[in-house]
Amino acid sequence: MRGVRVRTGVLGVVLLFSGATGCGLMPSGDGDRGPITVGTTDAVTGLDPAGTYDVGSWALHSNVYQSLLTFTPGSSVPVPDAAERCGFQGQDLRTYACTLREGLKFTNGHDLTVDDVKFSFDRIGRIKSKQGPGSLLDTLADVRTAGRAVTFRLRVPDATFPFKIATGAGAIVDSRTYPADRLREGAAVDGSGPYVLKDYRQGLSAELRPNDRYRGAVRHKGEPVTVRYYRDPAALAQAWQRRTVDVAGRQLPPAVLAGQSPSDTGVKMMETSGPTSRSMVFNLRDGSPVKDVAVRRAVAAVVDRTALARDIHRRTVEPLYSLVPQGLTGHATSFFDAYPEPDPGRARTLLRQAGITAPVRFGLAYSQGAATDEEAALLKKQLEATGLFEVTTRHVEWKEFLEGYARGAYDAYCVTWVADFPDPDTFITPLVGEGSALHSGYASPRVDRLIRAVQRNYQRGRVAEDVREIQRIVAEDVPLLPLWQKKEYTLGESGVSGTQYLSDGTGILRLWELGRI
Repeated sequence: MRGVRVRTGVLGVVLLFSGATGCGLMPSGDGDRGPITVGTTDAVTGLDPAGTYDVGSWALHSNVYQSLLTFTPGSSVPVPDAAERCGFQGQDLRTYACTLREGLKFTNGHDLTVDDVKFSFDRIGRIKSKQGPGSLLDTLADVRTAGRAVTFRLRVPDATFPFKIATGAGAIVDSRTYPADRLREGAAVDGSGPYVLKDYRQGLSAELRPNDRYRGAVRHKGEPVTVRYYRDPAALAQAWQRRTVDVAGRQLPPAVLAGQSPSDTGVKMMETSGPTSRSMVFNLRDGSPVKDVAVRRAVAAVVDRTALARDIHRRTVEPLYSLVPQGLTGHATSFFDAYPEPDPGRARTLLRQAGITAPVRFGLAYSQGAATDEEAALLKKQLEATGLFEVTTRHVEWKEFLEGYARGAYDAYCVTWVADFPDPDTFITPLVGEGSALHSGYASPRVDRLIRAVQRNYQRGRVAEDVREIQRIVAEDVPLLPLWQKKEYTLGESGVSGTQYLSDGTGILRLWELGRI
């Protein structure tokens, strides 16, 4: 879901992270010109990390909460943040231990201890929120503490575990102010990240101020920042054009991005290297009109990704024919191999051979993103032009959308997935693994066995063969249909520095990197 940069080629995992001395935030030397304003369309669904697994929430959480590990710009390997050091114990990749930094405090003044770390992980498993990050921690068996040590025991070997606890799933909360068995309500946040949340207005804004108590990987003090939330890309574009924001982040309209010229004075356009993908996900539960694999294969045989990229997204996206995007280890073209060109005749044959009478009627839901209305309209047009399908499209508000697909309310839905961490597993386990975050009802013992093989190999460059086999099976089963992938773009005024580090596809929004020149 979610955005350090993802590098093409081998992504390494180290078995031991060296110790790092604690450091506070160094003064920025700048402070009287008002908050830097950042605009985005990414909605925040909640302030409690046990109940969120979406890019808008994690972007905010990455500034106000702290995890044991984090990613720094220019590196694909997590480094200590709340931890002093971390590493696997033994060679079986089933025990991972961290030593907590000394002197950590929450913004409310409470000490941050190993008990809070254990509490934070335990409550995710206890609450089991369908919108929470529990699926990301599926290999975790239990958490134990002793002194300043935190030990994670894993059910199965998992070389990706350090990546996972560097995300919003590893956010540490205060055990004295967060309920153990339910989500915390209200707009209060007790974290230990680089910022304090001074004021929060749902759907409107978040006022952030530097946290003087912070100790961790961030080396310098950020400036005050105001994040403004816009209802759609058009509203964000209008705010940017009027310069009521200093920085425009995710989900500007394709026309705005396509029309941006490198020669435009006073504007900096930054491009991230981390991939983001969008897919049509199918509901495989009993009673769904797309439960039969022949229906899903017929849809795959019809959809024209090139037209979506060209006509709707103005070539700001690239057609995607695989579960794992380009740029990550094991990327393949499995859907292109199986369905090389839109072929209504083949789709008709697939349905006829399965004894399915056309037209197949199903609903397609979608929510936030750039050009989502136009995208859904073109998908409907492509499918209905064959005479094989009748599609009802429906736009749903983001929070309702997440809750809806979790309970199986939609026959099919389109969703964008941003990398949680720089590894191919982030586009596999949460999407098609057992108990996936997509709640599609898909289950494949073959895929799950291969996922375990991928996770137990700490040499991440050697997982490519298993990753490609997973993608081949997914193209055969079609629990989802990849549509496109893209990089993220950020527009900023020339007087604001640090926009190149702001977002990179991991869900971290590095607001502390922003400054005025």
